[in-house]
Amino acid sequence: MRNRLPVLLAAVAASALVLTGCATDDTSADGSTASESCQDTTSGAAVKSLDVSGEFGAVPTVDFSAPLSVKKTERAVLIEGDGAETAPGDRVAVELTLYNATSGDTLAQTRYDGLGAQQIVVSDATGILPGIVRTIECVPAGSRIASVISPDDGFGDVGASDGSVKATDSLLLVADVLSITPEKATGADQAPVEGLPTVALATSGQPTVTIPETDPPTELQLATLKQGDGETVQEGDTVTVHYQGVNWRTGEVFDESWGDGPASFATTGVVPGFSAALVGSAVGSQVLAVLPPSAGYGDAGQPSAGIEGTDTLVFVVDILATTR
Repeated sequence: MRNRLPVLLAAVAASALVLTGCATDDTSADGSTASESCQDTTSGAAVKSLDVSGEFGAVPTVDFSAPLSVKKTERAVLIEGDGAETAPGDRVAVELTLYNATSGDTLAQTRYDGLGAQQIVVSDATGILPGIVRTIECVPAGSRIASVISPDDGFGDVGASDGSVKATDSLLLVADVLSITPEKATGADQAPVEGLPTVALATSGQPTVTIPETDPPTELQLATLKQGDGETVQEGDTVTVHYQGVNWRTGEVFDESWGDGPASFATTGVVPGFSAALVGSAVGSQVLAVLPPSAGYGDAGQPSAGIEGTDTLVFVVDILATTR
C-alpha cells in the first residue's frame, strides 16, 4: 500500500464533513466491518410515521412531528429501484437530506441535480455515520429509503462537533441511491497513440505501463485509451478516479490508488498535467497523461517519491464519477 502524495491529492468534498462521526468499534483486525453482513435494519413506528413525497432523484418533501427518537435505527424503502443491490465495499452515488430528528433542523442536503450527489462507500470503516451505511446498504440502485437513525448509529455519545446534534439526538435521513459507481473505466477502447507508453490492464482494471525506449516528450501529451459517455468533467469538479503514476526515467510506479480504493479530489487540487487529463474528459473514460516537469512537480520534483526535477511522469487515470 502506497501513501498518496499530498501535493497530488486534495481533501474530499466539504459536503462530506457533516456525514462523518467518531470512529466506531466495528472494524476488526483484518479490516472487515459490521456492514459486511448487511445488518438487518427493520421498520418501526418512528419511520412509519414519516410522510415523504416527491419523485425519486428530486428534493423530497418530508413531514414529521419532532421530536422523533429511536433506540435502534429504523429503515423503510419508499421507492424500490430495479438496479443492482448495493453491497459492502461498493461506492454509491446518493442524493440525501439529513435532519436532526429531535429539533427538526435540516443538517445537510445535496443538490438533487445529478451532479451534486454524494459518493459514499458502503462500509463503516470510512468514518461515515453508521446510520447512513445502514440506510443505503443492501438496496437496489434506484431506491429511495427513509430511516430514523439512533444516537448510537449517529454521532454517538459526543454529538456533532459544531453543536448541531446532541449526544441524545436521533437523526432522520431520506436517501436516493442513484447508482453504484464502477470500479474501473467502462468506456470504449481507443487506438493507442504511437510513441507514447503502452498500457495493459488486469481483469480488475489495474494498469501496467510500459515505457518506450525513447526520450520523453517535452510537452504535455494526453491520449484517451477508453472513451466514456458520462458527464464531462469541468474545472472545479470533484472527481472520483482510480489512477497510477509511473516515472518515465525509472519505469517504476511511484503512486497509485489501486489496492486502496478510488480517490476523490477537486480538479483544482492536483498538479497541472493531471488536471488537464481530467477537465474535458467524460466519466467512464481512461486517460493516459505524459507530464513534463513543468506540468508535474516542477524543478523541485518530489523527493519523497523519488521524483527528480527533470523527471517526466506518466499517469493512467480511470474517471469514475464527477460532482460539482
